[in-house]
Amino acid sequence: MVGLNTAWLILILVLGFAVSCLSGLLGIGGGIVMAPALLYLPPLLGLGALDMRQVTGLTITQGLFACISGAIRHDRRRFVDRRLALWMGITISISALTGSVASSRIGDETLMLLFAGLAVTAALLMLLPKEDREDERSAGAVNIPLAVLIAAAIGLLGGMVGQGGSFILVPLMLHALRLPTRVVIGTNLALVFFGSLAGFLGKLATGQIPVLLACLVAVAAMAGAQVGSAVSHRTSPRWLRFTLAAVVGAAAAVVTADALGGVNR
Repeated sequence: MVGLNTAWLILILVLGFAVSCLSGLLGIGGGIVMAPALLYLPPLLGLGALDMRQVTGLTITQGLFACISGAIRHDRRRFVDRRLALWMGITISISALTGSVASSRIGDETLMLLFAGLAVTAALLMLLPKEDREDERSAGAVNIPLAVLIAAAIGLLGGMVGQGGSFILVPLMLHALRLPTRVVIGTNLALVFFGSLAGFLGKLATGQIPVLLACLVAVAAMAGAQVGSAVSHRTSPRWLRFTLAAVVGAAAAVVTADALGGVNR
């Protein structure tokens, strides 16, 4: 473990809060932002580096507490479809476990190329037009079998490459399931909580989570997700989709660069 000082503690609090604001605002776990930030920012600031197990432990801690905090806030405004969150959440947890086991039999380059292709597709989907009423709270009639199929596919692929896949689930829920933007944001936070909880408990039991830093991340994440959720409720669905498109696009670019880099090595 790196030597902790005041600068380290401040950095962890700031990152946990800022990334969780994004989680509450857009309905994503935040790992796609938190993990790179934990990997690259501390060395840039001269604070030393965390090892990959600590990074993943803190990342899943941030996702878990941001998701539960944001989901509670969105649920109070009736923007969480609990039935859909339960069906998809359980499915994605099981399929992610299956994918994580199956990944040992598949080449890293193949996995990353598959994931990169899905990320690029998700970024393009976010640019498709969609009309929402500002106050739309009802998910209406949802195709549960299709929702379960989507959760199973994304969970399987996410488990293989070590990503929760929430930034891919959002555009699929918007356009494949045709859910209102605000309902997608709230419901996605709730269903990602299931997968995050399983991963968190596993890492905690195996000593992969630095307890002090995780406690700071948890406190910052709970607060940040509340702020982000409050801002989300005051932002038009159109601008929420544009912001998410930018985040998904950036994620797609990073994943694609990693995949092509792996192929070229």
